[in-house]
Amino acid sequence: MVEIELDGQKVEVTEGSMVIQAAEQANVYIPHFCYHKKLSIAASCRMCLVDIEKMPKPMPACATPVTQGMIVRTKTDKAIKAQESVMEFLLINHPLDCPVCDQGGECQLQDLAVGYGMSASRYDEEKRVVPKKSIGPLISTEEMTRCIHCTRCVRFGAEIGGDMELGMIHRGEHSEITTVKGDTVDSELSGNMIDICPVGALTSKPFRYSARTWELSRRKSIAPHDSTGVNLIVQVKNHKVMRVVPFENEAVNECWIADRDRFSYEALNGPERLTKPMLKQGGQWQEVDWQTALEYVANGLKCVREKHGDKGVGALVSPHSTLEELFLAGQLLRGLGSDNIDHRLRHAEFAATEGVRWLGLPIAALSQLQSVLVLGSNLRKDHPLFAQRIRQAARKGCKVFAINQQAYDWALPATHSVVDHADWAQALADIAAAVAQEKGIAAPTAGQASDEALAIARALLAGERKAILLGNAAAHHAQASSLLALAQWLAQQTGATFGYLTEAANTVGAQFVGAQPRQGGLNAGQMLAGQVKALLLLNTEPEFDSAAGKAAAKGLADVDMVVTLSPFKTNLDISDVLLPIAPFTETSGSFVNAEGRLQSFHAVVKPLGETRPAWKVLRVLANLMGLPGVAFESSQDVLAAAAAGTTQLSAEQLSNATQAPITVAKGPAAAPVVASIYQLDSLVRRAPALQQTADARQASKGAAA
Repeated sequence: MVEIELDGQKVEVTEGSMVIQAAEQANVYIPHFCYHKKLSIAASCRMCLVDIEKMPKPMPACATPVTQGMIVRTKTDKAIKAQESVMEFLLINHPLDCPVCDQGGECQLQDLAVGYGMSASRYDEEKRVVPKKSIGPLISTEEMTRCIHCTRCVRFGAEIGGDMELGMIHRGEHSEITTVKGDTVDSELSGNMIDICPVGALTSKPFRYSARTWELSRRKSIAPHDSTGVNLIVQVKNHKVMRVVPFENEAVNECWIADRDRFSYEALNGPERLTKPMLKQGGQWQEVDWQTALEYVANGLKCVREKHGDKGVGALVSPHSTLEELFLAGQLLRGLGSDNIDHRLRHAEFAATEGVRWLGLPIAALSQLQSVLVLGSNLRKDHPLFAQRIRQAARKGCKVFAINQQAYDWALPATHSVVDHADWAQALADIAAAVAQEKGIAAPTAGQASDEALAIARALLAGERKAILLGNAAAHHAQASSLLALAQWLAQQTGATFGYLTEAANTVGAQFVGAQPRQGGLNAGQMLAGQVKALLLLNTEPEFDSAAGKAAAKGLADVDMVVTLSPFKTNLDISDVLLPIAPFTETSGSFVNAEGRLQSFHAVVKPLGETRPAWKVLRVLANLMGLPGVAFESSQDVLAAAAAGTTQLSAEQLSNATQAPITVAKGPAAAPVVASIYQLDSLVRRAPALQQTADARQASKGAAA
């Protein structure tokens, strides 16, 4: 530790820290533009100049390391005059049109100009103008004339996003930030450039000119997409979601969010929203009141039970649903005497499991790994923020290995093994054979210790912080149990942790509350094949969310009654009833992320039309069916019954261990079903800006092919 004096107070900081970091620790504000705590130091804006004793000139606080006994003053005339001079230069070419700037009211330059700017400019020459450019559907660069060349966006792309899509060309007053070749910015994390831009140069295209920052109410929430459990601030105007930005949580998402977390809100007020219950009568859809719709469903369930028995009823539930919704769906089905409930819609294998499959380590620990093997995941697109964490580990020397059907671009140094999905178990068996060879023990099954397998084995045997992570495609694989058993053996022999990246916002929560068969009930594959006579679809679209795909319509053709609970007008061909339920912004609930962290949230806007929270709909259905023990008054009551007050699932509840035998099946197997980044759930599928991105267009071409 190093002790310095900062504005008269003693401050102890870690050796190698910069003056601005010492100031943050001491709660002393130093104005700055280019400095960002998560990015490398550029020292390009010079706004953070401070007065350091024995230094003849003011020094940039962001690029000056602390030394023992250093005396720093941030409020002297020398420091303030230097900062005022820098501000004057920054404003030479700035348009100074704050009233029409989309960043007005939340602009760092605007704020600091009040404290350090002059009342009038001494420059009357013509200001420069930067031509407009289009870099994609998410980020607007209409006003790049306002850019102050802090290079935050450039450094973000290179260091956090992994791909330097923006750069600076030319010199002097001709300098400008651009994609150089006129490309689009296609990173799945690109929206963070909007947040870190300190001026109005990079703004949100979907949000542009739709509201002023002071008109917006800010409410906390949790992202409903992948398993990170991203913390959000949802900004609302007139009971309408206008914008979504990150809420900093160092243990989960740091200060970043993925583009699908940021822009999926567009679907919330889209034309496909279902706002009233609907019944199909004579092949035509008719709007009805809630009482009629719920009584129709209750009577239909009673008829099916009388005709086909309790086990004729089933439910397919989305792992993007809240913990409370999944718990009540299970209570409803089991109260009716059926165990036919499943959230594993894209799985090909439905082996019975004990415990809850999870990440196997804290999310923050991904940044500290020394070696990692990822099987069956397009990590960068399936889990953008996990990929960002591993990217930071790779920058520190972590060795990254991947086994996939194809070599994906993860924007980080990695060794990719291209292996057909039918041979993934054999690939792990080869690594196991290599580990056995290195340790001089018996291999668990027949394998070939190839040079490639030996490289992975040696990396896993070295160091202390290592992990074996199974992705979405491994979870959906027809040999999922064998893959897990082999991963478990490798972890035990190498000292690595192992676990699942987990697919959806509540995959862990769905297992925790038992949203899958317990006592021999039908699994998702069997129900999609039509082995039930009444089916509830909670927040799911079988055509897009299941392994059956388009064949789901054929499989459900003989089902007597299909009830869809969704925020959208969907499943029209296969459903008999549509019940409008609230998306995550219009209901309270909880998600359990990949590391087992339970996070609750409240509704941020009123339900649209006659939409109702799904937990209330399920509770009323249970009441109409005469089921006991469901008299919950609030979602908090449901959570108390489901989670018993826990906020972090315990080690006893979380377990990736398996007793499955280690086998390597031969012969072809169906390819695992994995949704592309902007087809993961019903919200992102209906977000116009996301569907115009390069990732979405590429996925559409692949589907058409």
